[in-house]
Amino acid sequence: MTAEYLPRGVVTRIARPEDYDVIVRVIDGWWGRPVTGLLNRLYLNHFCDTSLIAESEDGELVGFVIGFMSPSRSSEAYIHFTGVAPNMRRSGLARSLYEQFFAIARKEGRTTVKAVTSPHNSRSILFHTAMGFDCSEPMIGYDGPDQDRVVFSRSL
Repeated sequence: MTAEYLPRGVVTRIARPEDYDVIVRVIDGWWGRPVTGLLNRLYLNHFCDTSLIAESEDGELVGFVIGFMSPSRSSEAYIHFTGVAPNMRRSGLARSLYEQFFAIARKEGRTTVKAVTSPHNSRSILFHTAMGFDCSEPMIGYDGPDQDRVVFSRSL
C-alpha cells in the first residue's frame, strides 16, 4: 500500500489479528504511560481489514491506525487508536496513515470520520485540528465518571 507523505523506508499494510501482540508490546513505551487498556484484542480481531500497520524495511512496527466503519452509523468511520514510534514522529507517517484510512472510509461510502481524545492530550488535539478535524469543547463524563473527552469530526 502506498500513500502520499509516507516516509522513505516505511511500508504500510492492512492489519492482521496477530499484530495485536506486537502493538501492545510497544505502546506503553511509545506513549510514556500505561495505555494498553485502551486497545483490546477485539479491535484487531474484528476490525483488522480497516486498520493499518506501518513497518520499517526490516519489518519493525513504526506506526498503526486502528479504525473501523461504524456498524450503527452508515455515514461514519471511527479512528479508535493511533500510534507512531517516537523516532518517526513529525515524519509525516501519522498523516499518511490517516490519509490511507480516509481512502478506505471513502471507498466504503463513509462521509465523516470521528475520533476522541482526552482534553489533556494537546498533541492529539493539535494533530487532529491540523488534519482538518473539528474539535468539540471538552465533554464532561463522555466515557464515564472522570473520563472527559474531546470529540473530533472530519468530513471526507
